[in-house]
Amino acid sequence: MNRGIFQLDTKSGMPILCTIPMPPITPTWSRPAVSSSYGPSVNSLSPLPADFNEFIGNTHVVESLRTAIASGHLPHSIILSGPSGAGKYTLALLLAMTIECERQPRDLWSNGQTFASFCGHCSNCTRIASAVDLDAQVAAAVTAREELREADKKDTRVLIQPHPDVLVLPPDPPQLLIKLGQVRTLIQRAHYLPAEAPRRIFILTAANMMKEAANSLLKILEEPPDSVHIFILAENLGELLPTIRSRCAIVRLGALPIEEMELLLADRRPDVPPVQRSLIARLSQGAVGRALTFDLETYTASRADALIFLRNAAAAVQASSNSEPDHTALFKMTETYRAGADGQQKTIALLRALSMLLEDLLLLDAGTPELLRNIDLRSELDRLAAALPFAWIERASHAVDQVYSGLRRNLLRSLSLDAFAAQIAMPMADP
Repeated sequence: MNRGIFQLDTKSGMPILCTIPMPPITPTWSRPAVSSSYGPSVNSLSPLPADFNEFIGNTHVVESLRTAIASGHLPHSIILSGPSGAGKYTLALLLAMTIECERQPRDLWSNGQTFASFCGHCSNCTRIASAVDLDAQVAAAVTAREELREADKKDTRVLIQPHPDVLVLPPDPPQLLIKLGQVRTLIQRAHYLPAEAPRRIFILTAANMMKEAANSLLKILEEPPDSVHIFILAENLGELLPTIRSRCAIVRLGALPIEEMELLLADRRPDVPPVQRSLIARLSQGAVGRALTFDLETYTASRADALIFLRNAAAAVQASSNSEPDHTALFKMTETYRAGADGQQKTIALLRALSMLLEDLLLLDAGTPELLRNIDLRSELDRLAAALPFAWIERASHAVDQVYSGLRRNLLRSLSLDAFAAQIAMPMADP
């Protein structure tokens, strides 16, 4: 359950929709909650790790951040970089809880090193932890926005506020971009002292921003107030302006080795057969969160559609000048992506599957088949790699980026996909 609060941006006058997550009635954490006189614990309110020991991977990175908090030297602006599912948002929430925790616990190692931690029981910790299900919070905010008058919908921005001093800025649907109104709210609130906690914390959950939003963010990054910490989560650092990157400390979350991923899946998802675990470990690209929630059935369905693109292109490349390959199956498939509320997510899943197939073709061209992700398609990938030249793969990769860009600019999905299909179905010109 969420409470929606509408406020006016003091500079733009635009309405801002903040959803304040309410604690769930029933626990979602699978293990028993730790009873405490301090009230509900993080264990009982969310699927967040109970402590930093349960955050899987990137131990040295996490320890460095905890040491910086304990010593009071945490940078005011940090970019958490890593693939989707690497734990960027989870880590940002854990760090926010560590900074804002009322008890401020410390772990002291035998070598004298001190690590900051969080209690998981205090009011600050539990409220911040309530924002863990970001998708649900954003969906609730979007639903609330749809109930507004048409005149107000366009300029209403979505923000998630689990705590008076913690504000989460997600990409605003449907363009899925951080927008100017959101950043202006960040700037305005950053200049107020914290209300209930030691610091004000802002978490931007994506790097893709409108140009005006990115330029406005620079203002606060250049001279952040002493009581402010800003976390920017980025899958691709190249999406951020160089001037933003230069004003932030960059923390990279690396991928886990495939062997460790398989062991983790065997422990956490024992119901998955070993062959599928091996495939998921590769498809998740070393990202723990993605591996633990990977829906192989949905992925293979998207991949089946992506393969239609590649097979059609291979037929076009091999066709003689007097023959034209049959594109019926291709455009019949793209027709299924035209309508429906879930069409955008379905299209994104298709593009991701196609991107991974294209990367596998490049790995085969480079002579590194041991790095393949779609290992169950090795025979077909060999045939496609032999038929599709590097120039075509490069062109297709650029076309995928263009469709992503079109989705963010809210272009018609049907036109974007049809144009993409037609572009990559064209045979390569003779050199």
